[in-house]
Amino acid sequence: MRKEEQIVNAVAAALEREKQVNLHNFPLQLEFDDGVLTMQGEVEHIMAKKRALEVAAAIPSVTSIVDRVHLAPPERMADGEIRERVCKVLLAEEMLGSCAVWAIVKGKSEVVREADQGVDGSIDVEVQDGVVILNGAVSSLTAKRLAGVLAWWVPGSRDVVNGIEEVPTEEDTAAEIIDALRLVLEKDPFVNASQIRVSCANDWVTLDGLVKNESERRMAEADAWYLFGVDGVTNRLQVEA
Repeated sequence: MRKEEQIVNAVAAALEREKQVNLHNFPLQLEFDDGVLTMQGEVEHIMAKKRALEVAAAIPSVTSIVDRVHLAPPERMADGEIRERVCKVLLAEEMLGSCAVWAIVKGKSEVVREADQGVDGSIDVEVQDGVVILNGAVSSLTAKRLAGVLAWWVPGSRDVVNGIEEVPTEEDTAAEIIDALRLVLEKDPFVNASQIRVSCANDWVTLDGLVKNESERRMAEADAWYLFGVDGVTNRLQVEA
């Protein structure tokens, strides 16, 4: 058996053992060449995507990963509809109220909202095959992270590529990640943020506290995974008896 086949088989076996990844219903295509693993396909939720990438990266000889793993959205939408919905939620967000918003349509920029010379920056929204691509610049890391999560929350989004820059550049810290996640949890209508404690070390988030049901537990974890810069999540939330 060729080395490439051995690596692919090792990755597939590791994914089979990962409880968050359901290869039976959501098979992934794997290719390996010269240290680079390409992963392609759809998964059922953000936890499956993130864990699949982590599991694959832990396999010896895998030096880098080409990530083409996307979420199977709860409802399929055309790119134009996804783009309109993302723009709408960005327009409605108070923290981004001074940002200009532009829609990228067939490679051309169309103004959605002009701001006073982009006081707090400008966000470009493009959608390709259900993948939301955000570019531009905003005034803080928290604003960048919030914009990314809002795009993830749009039902048709299959993935979010957050290329927004913060100007001026900020030092990223555990405290910044914690503050951004607390803000996201407070904005999530399906989560009671007051019952959840957040900690972070080395870009790894831990959630503690009580939630009403398993659905809320998973939604809170998903919010943490959606956050730009989070490398791992430990979910210690307990469901109330």
